[in-house]
Amino acid sequence: MFAWLFLALSLFLLSQVRTQAPWVSGVKTFAQPAFWSLISIALMALFAALHLASSLLSPRIPGRWHELQQWARAFEYVAWFMIYVLAVPWAGYLPSTIVFAALLGLRAGYRSARSISALVVLAIGIVVLFKSFLQVKIPGGALYRHLPDGLRPFLLTYL
Repeated sequence: MFAWLFLALSLFLLSQVRTQAPWVSGVKTFAQPAFWSLISIALMALFAALHLASSLLSPRIPGRWHELQQWARAFEYVAWFMIYVLAVPWAGYLPSTIVFAALLGLRAGYRSARSISALVVLAIGIVVLFKSFLQVKIPGGALYRHLPDGLRPFLLTYL
């Protein structure tokens, strides 16, 4: 399954090279914007085809479907991340990060109050690091509008 998906992805990327990186007339081949992209994606497609051929010719080993299930399980965390991304504009960076750190800790099997507390402290530290020290501009959540006037600017700026 992986070989089929990788081959399909590489062929799709190969079909899009001309639209994403044009071939400019009057420029040497090695200086073309599309040249190295075309080489790398063509090699990716070639190796994906070779991988597919080898997987079709190799003997069937029990447990291949289990491996596919393990790969699919990783998409659960993609869903967690997408929910987090959708929650941040609504609830704000600090509350969303605290809630999702605790929920992911519970999902990972951490059940003690000490572990969850450590995750909450870690989440607060991450938010303070990104918003205060690194000055990453993350918009405040819609819920911040309901905070008192004196507290709202502080939370929007630092948390």
